[in-house]
Amino acid sequence: MAAHYTDNLGAMEHVLAQLNVARLLYPLDSPEVQGFVDALDPVNAAADVADGFVWRLQTEDGDATAIRVFDDDLLIVNLSVWETLDDLKAFVFGDDHREVLRRRREWFERATEPHLVLWWVPAGDTPSIEEAADRLLRLRENGPAPDAFTMRTTFEAPS
Repeated sequence: MAAHYTDNLGAMEHVLAQLNVARLLYPLDSPEVQGFVDALDPVNAAADVADGFVWRLQTEDGDATAIRVFDDDLLIVNLSVWETLDDLKAFVFGDDHREVLRRRREWFERATEPHLVLWWVPAGDTPSIEEAADRLLRLRENGPAPDAFTMRTTFEAPS
């Protein structure tokens, strides 16, 4: 957990967790995805200091590329927590991340089912990768709901 996780939350009762998954076209050590690999550190560093950033899942190496979900070695995961949906959107669609989004088709398969899920967690809680995978499966099976939703279909934080 990042040291500032609870320091910056103040009176917030809930924060926004997000999981997105993407299946690589080639193994992570392939030259075809080197552009993605090269972008990992700068993008993660930008996220770490972005407005509203709370926490992200990472290994000792500082990224999550070694973390497996759904028993698929080509599936890359990103699990993070943000203060608000607007903060998350500002980062995802902002300058520091835009180039990676623009080039994603070079490195990743086109998603045929939901690949991003959002849900509210109590401030100070750290979502597990297992919980995140379960939320994504709920979204895929049931569609958007307060416990698993998308950027297009959102729900307010619990009161």
